[in-house]
Amino acid sequence: MFEWSLIWSHRETLLDGLLTALTVSVVALLVSVVLGMLLALLRMSAPPFRWLAAAYINVFRGIPALVSVIWVYFGMSLALDVTFSVFQASVIALSLLYSAFLAEIFRSALAAIPPGLREAGQALGLRPARIFLSITLPQASKIALPNIGSMFIGMVKDTSTFTVIGLLEVVRVTQNLVSTTFQPFVLYTAAATLYVLTAFLIDFLFRLSEKLLASPPHGRLARALRARRRARIEELIASTDRREPAAV
Repeated sequence: MFEWSLIWSHRETLLDGLLTALTVSVVALLVSVVLGMLLALLRMSAPPFRWLAAAYINVFRGIPALVSVIWVYFGMSLALDVTFSVFQASVIALSLLYSAFLAEIFRSALAAIPPGLREAGQALGLRPARIFLSITLPQASKIALPNIGSMFIGMVKDTSTFTVIGLLEVVRVTQNLVSTTFQPFVLYTAAATLYVLTAFLIDFLFRLSEKLLASPPHGRLARALRARRRARIEELIASTDRREPAAV
């Protein structure tokens, strides 16, 4: 007999496991986004940085999550003489893997930006760093956002392999419950349902963010953005006017 009531009885334990998986994934996503962008810029630079970035990306895209976390938790800790907690090792392992995937996502997004936008920034006298932060990066982020959502879903699922080092996420707590209740079908069905519902929620949130970024704002927000944009344009024009006499 299947005791489906066990799902409700142990709901708090299962939700705690899901919270652990989400926490690890969120922290790893933030780290991976930063590392991925740096790798993408190195990938688009001149050798030897391009070769080093390409080697890193190709290596870590081919390593399974299970192998990565074992390397970090057992190998890297011994090599560096540092004791990583289970949480730290999980974050590092996910960051190493998914920064490689995100690097290629960012590289393709940056390559999709029309050169005319950067040229317009140069014509206004903006510095390269300002052009990247104000023009290139916002446009590339809009293009990369859907794929980042897919990567985040993959991160949440990959935490299930970290049971090997004792991370108390969904699968680990399910294993513990199965060992005492002897209802594997019921509890693993509950775990699978949590993963599916989480994937739907993440997809909804990223699609909503994509829609908000794509649609122009309105109301007070639109007026504030227009005023800020107008002030920036006036500032650029004033700075250009000040430079022209000096050039003559």
